[in-house]
Amino acid sequence: MFTSLDTGAIGFSVPFEEAIQLAQESGFVALDLPMKQLLTRVQQTSVQEIKDRFQAAHLRPGAWGLPVDFRGDEASYQAGLAELPAYAELAQALGASRCSTWILPFSDERDYAGNMEFHAQRLHPIAQILADHGQRFGLEFVGPKTMRNGHKYEFISTIAGGLELGQQIGTGNTGLLLDSYHWYTSHGSVEDIQKLTNEQIVYVHVNDAPAGRDVDEQLDGERLLPAASGVIDIAGFLQALERIGYDGPVVVEPFNAEHRALPHAERVRATHDSLAKIWQLAGIR
Repeated sequence: MFTSLDTGAIGFSVPFEEAIQLAQESGFVALDLPMKQLLTRVQQTSVQEIKDRFQAAHLRPGAWGLPVDFRGDEASYQAGLAELPAYAELAQALGASRCSTWILPFSDERDYAGNMEFHAQRLHPIAQILADHGQRFGLEFVGPKTMRNGHKYEFISTIAGGLELGQQIGTGNTGLLLDSYHWYTSHGSVEDIQKLTNEQIVYVHVNDAPAGRDVDEQLDGERLLPAASGVIDIAGFLQALERIGYDGPVVVEPFNAEHRALPHAERVRATHDSLAKIWQLAGIR
């Protein structure tokens, strides 16, 4: 596994040139792909120019986020689906192979079975387009109980649920976006991770939970840098990933006002420092 910078995950968006400079100067191994920017850039320059820019910065391409709105109306969904092959083709040309999205853990309209059918139908064509371009597709389950409270029907909020959806999609290239916060709030264990394979994990987010709250009181929008509080067993989390041979990007995703108040360069350095800290805690080279 390797460290990757996703500026969006730490609360800002900058031009590609600035993002790649921030990642390089702070010691990251990879930069997640700002695909909309890169799709415009490749039309103005070339795929090779972007690859050369990564090489010059001694960075590798990380993952990228699904640009299709599959949760809303049919017209928006079909429009995004029509645009997806161009994104997937560019990712493949740049040497990236991991795309991801997140799944709402509730519905006020569909029961569990109906919502599973809806997601499988909407996500199957997406996953097939990704598979046709050598892309794996990571599905992120959302763990906090507080996200499900007050809604009529619960939906996927665990590792098992994420894997079930992948099986229903049925394209053979799906897996998990495994987030340490959602793993913790879903009452997941190190043993749960050790039962997985590298092929079942597409992408990883790391963070920590505020102290002083019960696991079922944690709020999705309030998180910390990894190892900031020690509430989440991040060493065990990473060690389990290493044992199963996970070989993909690890990205920090804290939803934290104090961190987001820092200037961009300081924020990126603090993000990288947190990754260096958890690598050391886990005893990983």
